[in-house]
Amino acid sequence: VQLQASGGGLVQAGGSLRLSCTASGHPFNRSMMRWFRQPPEKERQWVAAISGTGFTDYADSVKGRFTISRDNRKNTMYLQMNNLKPEDTAVYYCRMTEDSGKVYWGKGTLVTVSS
Repeated sequence: VQLQASGGGLVQAGGSLRLSCTASGHPFNRSMMRWFRQPPEKERQWVAAISGTGFTDYADSVKGRFTISRDNRKNTMYLQMNNLKPEDTAVYYCRMTEDSGKVYWGKGTLVTVSS
């Protein structure tokens, strides 16, 4: 399984970005997908999750601003990030959990929010 995250960049506070995570090598539609992030000099933290059937959940810090979604036909998960804040600055990672429980991580994409 390979996961490729993209869409990061530099944005001003209040702006928006959309991250994508494309998976290959495993039936995508049965997998639980999650976004994590790691701010500078901090531990990795969970951001959002979406099940194969579309159930979503969010960390309190991003509720109302971020939206997670997936397109099973394209084997791709998205994270729409609106009203970005400087504290959202981090490397964002996607993670897949197979129905067997095996976990895969993608390489991160850097999001920088300037004040």
